[in-house]
Formats: sequence, structure tokens, C-alpha cells
Amino acid sequence: MSVVAFPQTTETGDGIDLLVGAHRPGHGLARAFYMDPAIFERDMERVFRRHWHCLGHEAIIPKPGDFELFHIENEAIILSRGQDGVIRAMLNVCRHRGAEVCTKPKGNARSFVCPYHAWTYGNDGSLKAARLMPKDFDRSAHGLKMLTVRVAEGLIFLSFAETPLDFEPIAQALRASCGQYGWGEARVAHRESYKIDANWKLAVENYVECYHCGPAHPEYSLTHALEQPLEMIAKLNEAMEQRTCALGIEIISGDNWRNSVGGHEAIHTFRYALYDGVSSGSQDGSPVAPLMGRFTQFDGGVTSVHLGGTSFLVCYPDHGMIYRFIPKTTDSCEMELIWLVRGDAVEGEDYDLDKLTWLWKVTTEEDKKIIEHTARGVRSHYFTPGPIAPMEQNELRYINWYLEEISRA
Repeated sequence: MSVVAFPQTTETGDGIDLLVGAHRPGHGLARAFYMDPAIFERDMERVFRRHWHCLGHEAIIPKPGDFELFHIENEAIILSRGQDGVIRAMLNVCRHRGAEVCTKPKGNARSFVCPYHAWTYGNDGSLKAARLMPKDFDRSAHGLKMLTVRVAEGLIFLSFAETPLDFEPIAQALRASCGQYGWGEARVAHRESYKIDANWKLAVENYVECYHCGPAHPEYSLTHALEQPLEMIAKLNEAMEQRTCALGIEIISGDNWRNSVGGHEAIHTFRYALYDGVSSGSQDGSPVAPLMGRFTQFDGGVTSVHLGGTSFLVCYPDHGMIYRFIPKTTDSCEMELIWLVRGDAVEGEDYDLDKLTWLWKVTTEEDKKIIEHTARGVRSHYFTPGPIAPMEQNELRYINWYLEEISRA
């Protein structure tokens, strides 16, 4: 058996472009896309610094002065709610010598004082004091560098781009999906992070396809009707939509997964049915929390949103899930899971936290194992990608989109 040779390193931009050009349509990505530091840097430049990223729900910083520190690759971002109630994001980099000005992971503060030379910044990023600087020093020109933030249906989105992609289509799509589930008034029930010894693309590719769900996720597959004959899935989906409509709820699906040419963001909203008799994503399919938003009964369905390449949302009538994919290094990343419940739901009275989180904790722990199994195999110099299966159509679309993105200057 012959071994197909792919380029193993890409020391220049031309080398990356040659590797993209050598990609076999209908197949997975070659080894270098998961191993090469030069490609990781281009990923940061053309995917992460171009697209929108969900940081979580605004309920994590509910009061003026609340802040939390986020890390994406080498960037540290202070997410803060100012005294005026406005949510802002700023780089945790002092405008004097670059020291970190925020040294705690979260809390409440009116100001951040650089531990190096005591420059003091308000929680809106403005420079309030710069000790012993000349009288003509312009404090207004030396505030913390700000990033663009938008909030839609309670979700906080961040863009590193100088000219961000158009956010209005995202806001519209979220109103027509998460808005029906009351996410704007939700609260955060739990957050869990998983460190993964793999390139970030292996983690995302795993998430977007369910070809692996049968063998890798027996618990999930007991309640979610995905690996079935198309006729059965169509029948279940039709019954789900009838139940949703009977509740007076319209959730608008739409496939706008496209490249960023013209300032567009990639977003895809779709729905799928649970098995008959299953209400929610739980161990036995029974409800785990009070109904949310406009739902007065369970419709036996799920709404899923894929957004911008790193942010993924899952809506059940009684709870929601935010999936964040965070690059760290060429061969490491992190997944954060955020569980949402109705804003007035009380833990221990309205929901049991263990029951609420059981299914997606089990599923994600299984995902971590198989992603890392794949990462170890991909490190082989003899690895060559095989053909994408029909059930992996979302992965194929994601790969094609990714290749287009990193090919654009």
C-alpha cells in the first residue's frame, strides 16, 4: 500500500497556500493543518481575529463593576460592566509598559491598578491616573485598548477585528431562535471547562458531526434521533414542527453558513427531533428545569445554532447550552460549556444541578477522549486523511469554509 505524501511544514505563507491547494475535495484536512505552528498563526489571524466569538451570557457580570478575565490564545480580555451598566471588553495590557492590569480572574471593581507603575484605569477602560507623568501627558489617548462587543438575547459577543463583520444578521437569527426560548432573561446555572490536548480544529470538527454519536455517545443517542433512516428522521421532525406550531411558536431555521467576503458572518440555525416521549436532553429524557421563554409545553425538539466557527448553541425548552471553543497553542485548546436556565429558577427547588448537567458532561468527557485519541493518531508522519462520510456533511462544509477563510488575506 502506498502512502500519499502531503507537505509536513509550511514555513512561509506560500507554503500554506500550496497546502490548501493540495487539499483533496471530500476529504479531511492533512496533518500539517493540526501540527504546524505557522498554520496556527494564520488561524489566529484569519479566523479568530476576523470573526465573532461568544464569551457567554451577560448574567455572569450582572452588576456595575462586575468583571471577568478571558483568555484566547495569547490574548487576555477584561470583560467588564461599567458603572453606566454598559458591557465592554478591553485588552489586559497596560498602555505604559504592557503589564497586566487585572490580576484576578473575576470580581467587582471600580478600577484596575497596574501592579508595575500604578497606572489606574476605570472599569470602562479609561486611564484615570498616571503617576508622575508630565503635565502635558494626555490621559484620554492612553486608555486600555477596546474590543468590539455586542449583546444579543443575553449573549455577549466579541470581535478583535478593526472593522467587525456585520452583526445584525446574527442578532436577527438569535431573536428568531434563542429569543423564542427566553435566553435574554436566562441565568447561568453552571459552567465547566475542559482542557484538550489537540488542535482546536479537531475539537470543532468533532462537534459539528454526529457520525461518531452512535459508537462514542450511547447516552446521547438514547434520546436524540440523529443516527436513523432519513425517512424516520423526517417523520419525527415533521411531528416536532407541528407541536411547536401548535404552541404558537415559530422558530426560523436558516443556512447562512458562508465565508466572510462582503463582511458576512457564518451562521446556521437548524432543528431536529428527540425520540417520541423524550422531553429534554437528560439522562432519561425527562424535564430537568422549568420551561423557558414562550414554551408552555415540551415540543420534543432541539434548536441548534452554529456561529462564526467557534460558538455553538443548543436550545431545549427547559434549558440551554453554550459551547465555546478556545484555541491555546498549536496542539491544545479548551472547551467551555455553559448551562442556562430560566431567570427565576432556583437550584435545589426548580432544578437539580446534577440532573441538569449530566448528559452534556458525560458527552463532553467522551468527546475529550476521542478528540485526544484522534490528535495522537494525526501526529503520525504517515497519517493521510480519508473521505468524509455522508453523515459528516456539516464537517465537510466546515472544512471548506475554513480553507476559504485562511486563503483570504
